[in-house]
Amino acid sequence: MAVRAQFEGNNEVGVFSKLTNAYCLVAIGGSENFYSVFEGELSETIPVIHTSLAGCRIIGRMCVGNRHGLLVPSTTTDQELQHIRNALPDSVALQRVEERLSALGNVITCNDYVALVHPDIDRETEEIITDTLKTEVFRQTVAENVLVGSYCAISNQGGLVHPKTTVEDQDELSSLLQVPLVAGTVNRGSDVIGAGLVVNDWIAFCGLDTTSTELSVVESVFKLGDRQPSNITTEMRESLIDSMT
Repeated sequence: MAVRAQFEGNNEVGVFSKLTNAYCLVAIGGSENFYSVFEGELSETIPVIHTSLAGCRIIGRMCVGNRHGLLVPSTTTDQELQHIRNALPDSVALQRVEERLSALGNVITCNDYVALVHPDIDRETEEIITDTLKTEVFRQTVAENVLVGSYCAISNQGGLVHPKTTVEDQDELSSLLQVPLVAGTVNRGSDVIGAGLVVNDWIAFCGLDTTSTELSVVESVFKLGDRQPSNITTEMRESLIDSMT
């Protein structure tokens, strides 16, 4: 299932939240409505943690995680760290990271098995990712963009990448990740996928501007509900024909 949401009129839900199979972080501040959308859908399965990082609300761009662990920037305060630690499941490792490219959510994207990282990330950070998130790490670009976390979203089921990602690049990334990938957009044509979408293995949240065609692509590629990737072309074609007639 894919759910539309907004943070204080902003459709970049991936800027203000971080979703994994084991927990969800949601930025403090803003209307309670944003938090309650996540709480309503997730609270029975995983903890929804209301927090800031380094006093900022753009938590989705500052941290990265999966069901094994959560990496936060070195500027995260002790109080924030303790609050998150108390709310996380015991099985999830929490680690501060000293990294020059401190917006970790922009420069790293991962599922529970594989991480794609900015080509210039520190070697030490790469080792921390391997140890804490328990993933293989590959230095990559997406559509020639080094901000891999900004221009794609991946789960253990599939991935959505920048619309200008070539077929060759999609094939290469798909073989590294071992999941099917589709090039697409969210929020009515936005190519900043990571900022407009958060997803795990059973649900996705995207901006209120996301069109029904974009939603059907998201639900298909991430295998949400009963939709399958094989339906993707037919559904897109049908909805495009509908909109033109």
